[in-house]
Amino acid sequence: MRRLRFNGTGSGGGGCPSVHEDLDSGEVIVHGPQLTDPADLAQLQHLDPGEIAIVVPRNTLADFGPRDETPRLINVEDEFDRLFTTFEHTAWRLETRRRFASDEQTPEWRQFTAGQPIEWDYDDAWCRNVRAQTDAGKRFERVRLVDSPATPGQRFLRSNAVRNCAVGEDIRNLSRSEADRLHLPTEDFWIFDSRLVARLLFDQDDNLTSAELITEPAAVGRYCQARDAAWHYAVPYEDFKID
Repeated sequence: MRRLRFNGTGSGGGGCPSVHEDLDSGEVIVHGPQLTDPADLAQLQHLDPGEIAIVVPRNTLADFGPRDETPRLINVEDEFDRLFTTFEHTAWRLETRRRFASDEQTPEWRQFTAGQPIEWDYDDAWCRNVRAQTDAGKRFERVRLVDSPATPGQRFLRSNAVRNCAVGEDIRNLSRSEADRLHLPTEDFWIFDSRLVARLLFDQDDNLTSAELITEPAAVGRYCQARDAAWHYAVPYEDFKID
């Protein structure tokens, strides 16, 4: 059985014509109204027995057909950081990793591993920016995947969610098994204004090294579809039970 991904549809009603992509072979499946007029069919070349012709608007293929556009690599110290101040409406993240090396280099991590209360800084650069952006009416949202049992890094971030939500974020959790059922992407990424994606790149030691900026509309659309599925099934962090 093929593993098919719905790329999108040109129909305002969510029906056809539609474009799907085979996740394994890369083949594209298109469905839409069948071309039946004999005079039209007579003009087609190489239409073999058993094949049918369908009609697809040009914009459907342009918007949802796969492309080979190469993402642009951006650095995390400058270009990536600017995305969090220049977005206009929404910054949304799917956080899939089990560990972040940067967390383990902080005083808060040392307090966590020692079993002490964590003294979070509510006025660092991240918190100040989240407050500024949300005060302007923008939204910061993220879904964090959690394993069963949860990793130390995931339990640490459960405490971090209290601080981040206090300054304006909306953080929700989703089990790893549910994410697999929904065929969500396995990589970490941010979506800004539903028009560009920053896919985060890590080295073998779980250090963030850079990000890939994706702007190709069909690719961004697929990440937005994953966002909608994740957000629908995710649970507010305070209601999610961690093993």
